[in-house]
Amino acid sequence: MRSVKKIHQAVYAPIANLVTYRALPTQSVEYIDPFLFLNHHGPQVYPAHNSGLPFGPHPHRGMETVTFIIEGDIAHKDSSGHESVIKAGGIQWMRAGRGLIHAEVSSNEFKQEGGPLEILQLWVNLPAKLKMAEPFYIGKQKDEIPVLQLNECTVTANLISGQWKDVQGAFESETGIFLSTIHFKPGAELDVQIPEAHSIFFYVITGEVVVNGTAVRALHLAEFDHNGDTLTIQAKPDSMLLLGHAMPFNEPVVSHGPFVMNTQQEIKQAYDDYNAGKFGYWDE
Repeated sequence: MRSVKKIHQAVYAPIANLVTYRALPTQSVEYIDPFLFLNHHGPQVYPAHNSGLPFGPHPHRGMETVTFIIEGDIAHKDSSGHESVIKAGGIQWMRAGRGLIHAEVSSNEFKQEGGPLEILQLWVNLPAKLKMAEPFYIGKQKDEIPVLQLNECTVTANLISGQWKDVQGAFESETGIFLSTIHFKPGAELDVQIPEAHSIFFYVITGEVVVNGTAVRALHLAEFDHNGDTLTIQAKPDSMLLLGHAMPFNEPVVSHGPFVMNTQQEIKQAYDDYNAGKFGYWDE
């Protein structure tokens, strides 16, 4: 059984009127290679005639974003020409690669009607060989995400990427990232096999679970040693978990604002390229 190295509490970091908890990075953990950043927005209820999410046009280079819409919606637009509105239960996967500009705001319907909102955004690093790859974006709705019912339907896993019990995830990760959100009924248990060499991303969204004998509450991230291949997870109340794992890249990570590269010079180049219009232009 893989041992828990440390439990990290997400920090409260609101953005305008958006309730936000940041699980990565914090003062106690910088990143878990190749998982770089996690913001947990909400849960909160927006009134009618609201201004929606505050994430207007901004650039990225050198990483991928995976966005989990638990409640509410996101209207995505980017400088590569992609547009979509993804609703509750859906997922957005964007590879920034060599660079693009995107916006993540609320749909006109949500801004008019309001309602509950809860969203997680995870940044996953790209290895040096892919940092300047062509950008792409794919958005999938809830009914496009494979669902596994486990342990007599006491555990439900939404398979985002990777493979589980011969089921292929909704997205194909070029770097072999496994991602799933897992819902546990009270008292439910699950054993998960993960290669010992892989880094584990283990974030409790709601409820509380015990993993390999260590309790992890909502808004906490568990960091693991590389000394086993089994996780035994037991839920206390009704709980939801974001579980990921992948081979670490073991490359230098230099990040500044929206850019994640391998050297400071590459960060400078990213800003120079963005200012020169090489990320595309924003068309309102």
